[in-house]
Amino acid sequence: MRVNNLKILVIAAIAVLSIAACSGGKEQAHEDAKLPYMGRHDYSGNDTVYHTIADFKFLNQDSNWVTNETFKGKMYIADFFFTTCPTICPKMDAQMLRIYDSIQNDDDIALLSYTIDPKHDSVAVLREFAEKLGVTSDKWQFLTGDKDEIYKLGQTSYMVSASEDPSEPGGYIHSGAFILVDKDRRIRGIYDGTIPDKVNILLHDIEVLREKG
Repeated sequence: MRVNNLKILVIAAIAVLSIAACSGGKEQAHEDAKLPYMGRHDYSGNDTVYHTIADFKFLNQDSNWVTNETFKGKMYIADFFFTTCPTICPKMDAQMLRIYDSIQNDDDIALLSYTIDPKHDSVAVLREFAEKLGVTSDKWQFLTGDKDEIYKLGQTSYMVSASEDPSEPGGYIHSGAFILVDKDRRIRGIYDGTIPDKVNILLHDIEVLREKG
């Protein structure tokens, strides 16, 4: 009886160790994997054509035009906000500041925030907002322009939504997403910018993108 019990214990222990080893292998494989390409994929012969951010042209807080070419050779993180937002934007700004502080010595990454209230958020307002945050345009661009163009870009390129809603605090409803875009305009991750743990994942994925593409 003792021998049988011992055999059962040994078999159980081996099973537990096997499960742990398998789980560890899966986690390691996930850590080592490249980031996914998000959005619709098309195919041209044997090549995969990935979803990319469309061309855009808006003014930043320094009254300078900003386009896709501004970020040529760089990855960037984009979000949509408005300066008078009383709900999720302050949380997003705090998390963007975390990222801003972490990329000061990195020339290959920048931040990009589109206002969804361009009627109020003029160049002057965005400049004052950036100054209050203590950030500079070489690392963090705040963009304003035609509202319909901004909304369309958000929905069709960045895969996030924004709309006017008088019933909501501040009069607008929008996504709290941070979108990680690679050097070829492709979306490689979307994260909840209001949750620090999700932003921790984003910070990790920036390094994965640098190393593995």
